[in-house]
Amino acid sequence: MADKKDYYDSLGVSKGANQDEIKAAYRRQAIKYHPDKNPGDKNAETHFKTINEAYEVLSDPQKRAAYDRFGHAGMNAGGYPGGGGFGGGFSDLGDIDLGDILGNIFGGAETFSGSGRRSRSSRGQDIAVEADITLPEAYAGLNKPIQVHRAESCDTCKGSGAKPGSNIQTCKTCGGVGQVRSQRGFFVMQTACPTCHGEGQTIQSPCTSCRGTGIVERSSTITVRIPPGVREGTSLRISGSGQAGHRGGTAGDLYVVIHVAKDVHFIREEDDLYTEVHVSIPQAVMGCETPVPTMEEPVTMKIPPGTQGGTLFRLHDRGMPRLAARGQGDQFVKVIVDIPKELTSEQRRLLQEFAKTLGENPARYDESVLKKIFGRG
Repeated sequence: MADKKDYYDSLGVSKGANQDEIKAAYRRQAIKYHPDKNPGDKNAETHFKTINEAYEVLSDPQKRAAYDRFGHAGMNAGGYPGGGGFGGGFSDLGDIDLGDILGNIFGGAETFSGSGRRSRSSRGQDIAVEADITLPEAYAGLNKPIQVHRAESCDTCKGSGAKPGSNIQTCKTCGGVGQVRSQRGFFVMQTACPTCHGEGQTIQSPCTSCRGTGIVERSSTITVRIPPGVREGTSLRISGSGQAGHRGGTAGDLYVVIHVAKDVHFIREEDDLYTEVHVSIPQAVMGCETPVPTMEEPVTMKIPPGTQGGTLFRLHDRGMPRLAARGQGDQFVKVIVDIPKELTSEQRRLLQEFAKTLGENPARYDESVLKKIFGRG
């Protein structure tokens, strides 16, 4: 008994490990040392037997308690396995997820229903399409026709895959179970039936329209309601408009990804809009009223006297509608003061006179007065 390896060391866990840690350690070891992954490796086969023996004891509270108290001698005394053989097989592994282990060893596992038969129907895949809209369309919302290429249920056979009037028979290979069993080392494996591919039934006369698949590829146009306030990258889910399900299964969903084109008049930041208006020097100095474009009709905005270039004004509730919420964002209007690049002699003379009233020396005057008044050259 002294030469026998400690069960905790075999699994690579501490003596205080909980059941989740023991299960996880066993799963890792079982995948690594499984004989089918190490053909002809006697050391791997021996280690595989050891970790199974260790897990059989440590996963059972009574056996673990006896082992913690008496060691390997307690296993023999209590009638528990102590001779190095593989004890109870997979039936004694509790709630270890065998799908995880077998999927890693053999590259995947079939999913079956509780009755042992794989369901003939399955949900269709989700698909995604893109839709380009303008900023005004994003503001108002719209019903947009979108072309979708997808798998749809065959109209001829109604998704069954069988020629109308023909029979669908129970698979003779698996007897309708959809699975077959085979021996692999220590394991009895259940895999999908190679004849019916896990469906439990065979089609004698396939539908000529869909070649027995029950689905056909089509391009169709559907109308999607795009709500007001959508943003760039918004994804809208249309339930049941994706790929058709297999053998009458539920169709997947359609995701419409929205792309909002840049606008020549507005810049959007979340639900707020930014735009610009241009005014002349006299308008900025003395104040004025100027039309401002909005997402609806233009509005008249008052520019107070002495407005500096770059000043932002807020128009409340003139921004984008808030998606899935009440209210709207705001619109911010930036004032741009247009300074002439060329002046007539009369205009220059008048500006020089104006500069004198500000205490400037016209002889040294260039564009500094404009910078002083309007904050730009």
